[in-house]
Amino acid sequence: MKENKHKHKEHDNHQHEEGNEHEHHDKHKNHDDHQHHDHTEHHQMMIVDFRRRFWISLIFTIPILLLSPMVQDLLGFEFTLSETADKYILFGLSTIVFFYGGWPFLKGLVDELKDKMPGMMTLIAVAITVAWGYSTATTFGLEGSSFFWELATLVDIMLLGHWIEMKSVLGASNSLQELVKLMPSEAHLLKNGDTVDVKLDELKEDDKVVVRPGEKIPVDGVIVDGESNVNESMVTGEAKPVRKKKDSKVIGGTINGNGSLTVLVEQVGENAYLNKVINMVRDAQSVKSKTQNLADRIAFWLTIIALSVGFATLATWLIIGKEFSFAMERMASVMVITCPHALGLAVPLVVAISTSVSAQRGLLIRNRTAFENSRKITMMVFDKTGTLTKGNFGVTRIGSFVDELDENAILKFAGALESRSEHPLAMGIMNKIEEAEIELPQAENFNAITGKGIEGAVEGKNVKVVSPGYAEEENLDIPDEAYKNEAETVVFVIIDDKLAGFIAMSDEIREQSFQAIKTLQENNIKCIMMTGDNEKVAKSVSEELGLDGYYSELLPDQKLDKIKEFQEKGEFVAMTGDGINDAPALATADVGIAIGSGTDVAAETADIILVNSNPEDIATLILFGKATYRKMIQNFIWVTGYNVVAIPLAAGVLYSAGILISPAMGAVLMSLSTIIVALNAQLLKRKMKMVEEEV
Repeated sequence: MKENKHKHKEHDNHQHEEGNEHEHHDKHKNHDDHQHHDHTEHHQMMIVDFRRRFWISLIFTIPILLLSPMVQDLLGFEFTLSETADKYILFGLSTIVFFYGGWPFLKGLVDELKDKMPGMMTLIAVAITVAWGYSTATTFGLEGSSFFWELATLVDIMLLGHWIEMKSVLGASNSLQELVKLMPSEAHLLKNGDTVDVKLDELKEDDKVVVRPGEKIPVDGVIVDGESNVNESMVTGEAKPVRKKKDSKVIGGTINGNGSLTVLVEQVGENAYLNKVINMVRDAQSVKSKTQNLADRIAFWLTIIALSVGFATLATWLIIGKEFSFAMERMASVMVITCPHALGLAVPLVVAISTSVSAQRGLLIRNRTAFENSRKITMMVFDKTGTLTKGNFGVTRIGSFVDELDENAILKFAGALESRSEHPLAMGIMNKIEEAEIELPQAENFNAITGKGIEGAVEGKNVKVVSPGYAEEENLDIPDEAYKNEAETVVFVIIDDKLAGFIAMSDEIREQSFQAIKTLQENNIKCIMMTGDNEKVAKSVSEELGLDGYYSELLPDQKLDKIKEFQEKGEFVAMTGDGINDAPALATADVGIAIGSGTDVAAETADIILVNSNPEDIATLILFGKATYRKMIQNFIWVTGYNVVAIPLAAGVLYSAGILISPAMGAVLMSLSTIIVALNAQLLKRKMKMVEEEV
């Protein structure tokens, strides 16, 4: 559903004819908006929940820190009520932090294990459970020192990290609702010569429905009466409305132009074309949601290391003959230290900075995993209409074959007639006249030459604006220059039966597309175009932009199959598009990028949205994705480097040499790595400036 000027204008012309159809559609739309709103609201509630848990846990953490002997030693102060009271107050406060602050992680652990994909939540849950369980045991009799303060700070930092991250990544809202909105909710059923408004699900095969000018076609079917131009760009991506007459097939959800149609119903419900598209998107999304982001993958390995090294530590010390309490303390130290505080911030800070820096530059990141993966892209697939091109039919060339008439005069004569026409091409010509600020004379005796053009009297001259077919039938001598580019549609202007000139129109290529393709190809990314448009148009755009290949006349399911085919060959595919016809492919591609001027559906199924509809932003995105990924890796190296040193020391590898990492030392190391990670993330802002200079 390309958002072209023509569609808006045509729609405006017929709004008064839509009356109650519109009202019902609004009710239907409100229902969907409500569900869509619910989803966003749910995301907002989660952000509020993390924020609340963070602040409340932080309030409880302050007395926990004050009462912890280790923190007192570190900071050199003393604060005690009585040894027994301290112990139980610490236990009480920490238990509140564990259950209240730790609840999202404990719940997350259960969810991750259900999905057989242990990740970040599992690692945090294991660490806080061990810290709480072991510390509780020491409170009630087991020898050893408690980890309550580490438990509390770990919960605080992890809550903070998740809060930052959720705020920075937009909630992926429900794309399928957007697709559903495209279908009108009612149809005008023909019954005994009258029309009755019925709900779509009441229609059966072989019913007949009336579609008035400007309305959405409610079903897939065949025209039995009437003719019109139908805007099918939402389904095919073809910018030019298609002429439909008796026996032509129409697709539900496309927009009827200026004629009234009677349509014989062929496909309704699940079999309708748009529902098939909805199912394609649903399948693609369920496959995609299984991919894990980098933090989860690293957390998965750290969990395994923590559990294996922890239990091995316990077993080893017990075998050597150390007392159980010592072995337990070592095991607990290992498990708590393995979940470094820095890991909780290593990614969220990079994500928060990269999403906010991107958003300021018009890139909205909805799916973090896809953004992280943008560094792997080997092939960039572009939709044509509205992505590489502007998506509206504009005048590209004007030619005059008569010495006394210049280009503006040709436009003036053509415009006088076209201002009376509702043909899609007339819109392009009228836009050009507006731009050139040409005053139009009155046309008299206006008449349409069916299927061939229009005629009338302008300034005392007999003027016709006709198709090439009519010009050839009249045996007019057409100079070659009129047909310079196969992607253009040409109309001829005849004045007093003499060929006076021509106006050529096409969907113009965006200026930024040239630079975008060049940058991507320099970064070894193949650029391919897939379009629903015809072969001639596709070939000319592909050649002009110097693409690595193109596919034309594709329907949504064929675009999707092509993407799968490339993926099977080992390509990491990114897809850029702006219409419903792109939605299944956007959802299937490894990275789906929607152009902001396109439809809500495309935006909803994509992972990343380009607000400014500028193809150059795609190149920026990929280079910035690489920089972001490098930052994350650097942070992980810091975090895991800390683990490589701390885990063996916590396990007591150098115990015989008198070196044993005390929990206090662990705390210092931990704070240091957290600070380093935070500073490193800030450097990303500088990197973005460098990337922009490169593009």
